[in-house]
Amino acid sequence: MNRNYDVILIGAGSVGVPAAWAMARSGLKVLVVDKLASPGQGSNKAAIGGIRATHSDSAKIRLGLRSLEIASTWKQTYGQDIEWSTGGYSFVAYTPREEQILKDLLVIQQAQGLSIDWHDAGDLLEIIPPLRHDGLIGGTFSPQDGHCSPLLFGQVLYQQAVLTGATFHFNESVTDIETEDGRVRAVTTDKGCYEASVVVNAAGAWAAEVGKLLGEDHPVRPDSHEGGITEPVAPFLKPMVVDIAPAPGSANYYFFQHRTGQVVFCITPSPSIWGFDRDETSTFLPMVAKRMVRLMPRLTNLRVRRTWRGLYPMTPDGSPIVGWSDHVKGYLMAIGLCGQGFMLGPGLGELLARMVQGTLTDSDEEILSILSPTRVFEGQEALK
Repeated sequence: MNRNYDVILIGAGSVGVPAAWAMARSGLKVLVVDKLASPGQGSNKAAIGGIRATHSDSAKIRLGLRSLEIASTWKQTYGQDIEWSTGGYSFVAYTPREEQILKDLLVIQQAQGLSIDWHDAGDLLEIIPPLRHDGLIGGTFSPQDGHCSPLLFGQVLYQQAVLTGATFHFNESVTDIETEDGRVRAVTTDKGCYEASVVVNAAGAWAAEVGKLLGEDHPVRPDSHEGGITEPVAPFLKPMVVDIAPAPGSANYYFFQHRTGQVVFCITPSPSIWGFDRDETSTFLPMVAKRMVRLMPRLTNLRVRRTWRGLYPMTPDGSPIVGWSDHVKGYLMAIGLCGQGFMLGPGLGELLARMVQGTLTDSDEEILSILSPTRVFEGQEALK
């Protein structure tokens, strides 16, 4: 068994798998270790499938644009159907608060080259006719954003990573990260020891546990979010609809109609629900259904097929932590994706490959300065 690698990634999820693919196709010898039985079994499989570049800071916008490019052209490039749909994203406003937030963000978003505009109520209803008319002020619409199947996309990314030479070890738990003279030397698991000069923490909700092996105190902790899916119905909705208005028990919610007809939905709890609990609750569905039906009455009679719960690895400011450790050479963090690992992962994976190879662009450097592990964590990402 080969026990010498250029890079060892801990975590075969939304970040680890696309990073392994990017690194392997650039010629690096890559090992991915995951304690679960197959790729995407942590938080990835709980994603609802949205991929957008519509964020509130330039780092995530740029990563999102690249992820969109990869996902939207996947079938054309690789011949594999991931059920991609370029339906767009719409953030709606029914109060002046949301209107002001969205209009302020347009300045940042358009400066980064996003195809996004504000639409007053009449124009937005042309784009999304089922929205509640009463009280609608308007909203933003970004037509290039879209969605796909998280399970299909995760699987084909894994297949491509294997085809390009990446090695995956499942059902294998990391027990230690060995160092020598202040640099990572090897990763020890419950099944063996593997040498590498670079170790990437891509462990999602479990990133802080991995960091502790090196004496690192990562400010990442999991927050439980629930999602659900309805029966399939005839197409009536193209964009992902996001309502950022706060309400008792929730900070926002969002939903879209999948290409196969089901309506998929999720809610952001307020206050946050910290911890690793992934059991569904009895409070989620009544809460989100009330909000969705009020926003779009046409949803009233849809039957829900199932609900589930996943983990958002949150940081204090709602943005990822990406960068090299100042304390241990060769230790690279790609953690705290705050529930956006699925949509940022493909673009981030390529950035991580360039970091390991030392081929960063000026744009990469700007992204890394924003997502730096040593930044001051203040404020909140507006569209998390």
